[in-house]
Amino acid sequence: MSRYRPPGAPKGAYITKEGADKLLAELKYLWKVKRPEVTQSVSDAAKLGDRSENAEYIYGKKQLREIDRRVRYLEKRLDQCTVVDRLPVDRSIVFFGAWVTLEDDDGNQERFRIVGPDELDHHEAYISMDSPVAKALLKRHEGDEVVLRRAGGERTFFIEQIEYVEPV
Repeated sequence: MSRYRPPGAPKGAYITKEGADKLLAELKYLWKVKRPEVTQSVSDAAKLGDRSENAEYIYGKKQLREIDRRVRYLEKRLDQCTVVDRLPVDRSIVFFGAWVTLEDDDGNQERFRIVGPDELDHHEAYISMDSPVAKALLKRHEGDEVVLRRAGGERTFFIEQIEYVEPV
């Protein structure tokens, strides 16, 4: 039995200005604050003697590996992503970065923002541009009918409103 796993689907290479700023802030925090703290604690633990049985030393080295892995990922991802810092010319169409308000037949409304896959943890209403819902919404207009496939089956929604937030 092979341990090979095919690579996952490529992530969208777009990110909002706010998302890029948050990833950059995380990178700076890890590199300038967290890593020096952990490095100091590993150094202090190493001075205590036998490293093979020193739990603080072993845990600190593990933390350093995790921090370094995350730093490499953030640097690589920020280099790959295109920061979308302009609003589209035609704001009546759903594009990347749009806030979209949907309404179903019963009058229930849901609001989503289409963002890059690296920004999903920044807000509960954010959906990835790679998700089936976002793909169904992209390039649609206000008033368009959209059929979305969800866990409970297919549901029909109407695009009530499309909004864009001015990048800061």
